[in-house]
Amino acid sequence: MTGGAGFIGSALVIRLLDAGHKVVVLDNFWRGAPENLASVASNPNLTIVEGEVAEAEDLQRCFDTLGGIDLVHHLAAINGTKWFHEAAIEVVDVNVNGTLSTVRKAMEWGARYVLASSPEAFGENEQMPLRAEDVSHFPPAATHQRFSYGASKYLNEVALHHAVRQGLDGRIVRPYNAYGVNMLGSDYGQVVGVFFQAVMEQRPMVLHGDGAQTRCFTHIDDVVEGFYLAGHLDVGVDGTSLKGESFNLGSTEETSVRALAEAVNRTVGTLAVDAVFGEGYHGDSNRRVPDIAASQSKLGWTATTLLDEGLGIMWRRFQTGP
Repeated sequence: MTGGAGFIGSALVIRLLDAGHKVVVLDNFWRGAPENLASVASNPNLTIVEGEVAEAEDLQRCFDTLGGIDLVHHLAAINGTKWFHEAAIEVVDVNVNGTLSTVRKAMEWGARYVLASSPEAFGENEQMPLRAEDVSHFPPAATHQRFSYGASKYLNEVALHHAVRQGLDGRIVRPYNAYGVNMLGSDYGQVVGVFFQAVMEQRPMVLHGDGAQTRCFTHIDDVVEGFYLAGHLDVGVDGTSLKGESFNLGSTEETSVRALAEAVNRTVGTLAVDAVFGEGYHGDSNRRVPDIAASQSKLGWTATTLLDEGLGIMWRRFQTGP
C-alpha cells in the first residue's frame, strides 16, 4: 500500500491486518506519520518501507519484502487545499508520476489495483449528485491552481482506464470528505480536523466565505470499508465484473460548513468556540454530493455513520487517545 501512514491509509492498514492480510506500506512520511501506525507497529504481518512512490526501485523493494504482491492500494498523494495553490508543480508531479509508477508495477506483478481518486477529479461540475460517468469541468489553467490536484486525479483515472484496457484489474474509489481522529488539523489539513484543532487550541473556527458551501462528511470507518470491499471482492455483489468500475464513497447527509461548525460545537459542549468568516479558496465547490448507486449495487456499501455520531467518536478519541 502506498501512503499507508496517512490518515485514510493507516486506517486501511489496520482493517487489512485485522482481516489477517500481510501488508507492506510504502511512505516517505512527508504527510503521513509513523505514529498513525503505532498501534500495529509490532504486528508481524506489517512491513513499513520508507521510500518514494514514483521510484520503481522503492516499489520493487515492497514486492521483494513479501515475495509477491497480489493487491495494490494506491493512496499516496499530496493533498490539502493550501498545497494545491502553493505547490502546484509538486502536486502534479507526485500525484501523476506516483500513479504511473504504481500502475506499471501492478501490471508487471499481475496484481489487482485500487486507485484512491477524489471527487475533485470532476473539477467544477456542479451537477449534483456526482455520478461515476459525469463529465469533468476544469477552468482555464491561468485562473487558479486549485485543480493541480483535481486534474491530477482525473489524469490518474485516465491512466487507470488505459491500463484496464491492457488487462489490469483496476478499480477506482473516490472518498468524499473523510474525517476521523488522525486527520491533520493544521492549515494544510481538511475542515473537520481544522475545526477540532481550533477547539483544542480554544480559538475561533474560520469558515471560508459565507460557510454555505455543502459537503457530505463521511466517517473514516465507512470509507475504509468501501476501500476494503473494492479491493477484495472478486466480482460485484450483483455478479458483475468490477474491473474499471468507479465507486463514490460518501455519506448522503449533505451538510453546510456553517452547520458543521455548529455540530462540532454541540459535540465539544462547554469547550465550544466562536465561528468567524474568512476568505475562501479559488475554485471551491459550492456543493459536493455523491451518487452512490454503484457502491450500493456492486459493493453492497453505504455509509452508516451519521455526522453527529461520527463527530462524537472523533471527540472521544481526542480526549482518551487510541
